[in-house]
Amino acid sequence: MAEMATIKVKKGMNIRQLPYEELEAFFLQMGEKKFRSKQVWEWLWTKHAMTFADMTNLSKELRQKLGENFTLPALTVSSTQHSSDGTLKSGFVTHEGYLCEGVLIPTENRYTACVSSQIGCSLSCKFCATGYMDRKRNLDFDEIYDEAVLLNQQTQKVYGKKLSNIVFMGMGEPLLNYKNVLKAIDKITSEDGLGMSPRRITVSTAGVAKMIKQLGDDGVKFKLALSLHAANDAKRNEIMPINESNNLKALIDALNYFYQKTKNEITLEYILFNNFNDSIKDADDLIKVYRQVPADLVNIIEYNPIDLAKFEKPSEERVMEFMAYLEKHKVNARLRRSRGKDIDAACGQLANKNKQPADVPSS
Repeated sequence: MAEMATIKVKKGMNIRQLPYEELEAFFLQMGEKKFRSKQVWEWLWTKHAMTFADMTNLSKELRQKLGENFTLPALTVSSTQHSSDGTLKSGFVTHEGYLCEGVLIPTENRYTACVSSQIGCSLSCKFCATGYMDRKRNLDFDEIYDEAVLLNQQTQKVYGKKLSNIVFMGMGEPLLNYKNVLKAIDKITSEDGLGMSPRRITVSTAGVAKMIKQLGDDGVKFKLALSLHAANDAKRNEIMPINESNNLKALIDALNYFYQKTKNEITLEYILFNNFNDSIKDADDLIKVYRQVPADLVNIIEYNPIDLAKFEKPSEERVMEFMAYLEKHKVNARLRRSRGKDIDAACGQLANKNKQPADVPSS
């Protein structure tokens, strides 16, 4: 007869960090029935319990034992702002008091959650409000999962619909929190999680070539977006310091490798800045990159000004000239109008304007 697995639980550990087999072994060691582990697992991932007290089909004594051995540091909603266009921006609080933000973007046919992967960011992109913040820490996979759950609950409450799409375009660089992002997506797409198709998930990166290739090696099923924003190295270095160590050639090679391995959809994101990257010469540079990458689409994004940056939005006429030139040269481009500008929820505006606690250590 096979020996029962044993585990030594570190008191106060996050219960959601336990694999199912270890949770099962813990209950058996306590003398509990095996089915208790399934009940708790369902509460954690399918029913989205945020506290042990929520697990109402467990005895009070068992809930107390769980509380004595484990923690359940779920995200909570601190505030929600409603835009005039229907967009919702929520501030989420971590167990130690840090803030991150997520956005729900409703359109006629879609309900998209924009989620964060880090608290702050280390990449210092010059046009992005998050880039002017310090990176406090990575979000754990269960915290990223909480964002998706809480935004899905909002969608159902406000619009009577479930989330249709998730984009990792909030605070932070997803590929610098690689393991947690992939683990969160695994849970979001699993049957005991949100059950969402990976084809409805897009991970956006400022361009970490090595990790783009790793996505290919790992055979991921989700879509990939590259935040390009300038199509020559000199200009990209100026606004995105990461380009100095991940230049356009390296990114083009990485995107081709990713596509060769996965055949997943790739999008190029390009914000237009007045008199910086919005000329016909800039459009030509963009076309050259587009033709070297198996991209399905180029999203042209209108810039959302922030207090800390010098950039401005181009005139409507200049935007239309840029779009017409791309169309003339057979580029599949779409102009993406920003949503939630009046509540600082649009692309590049997430900055946690609520004050961060000063006494929480970075990790």
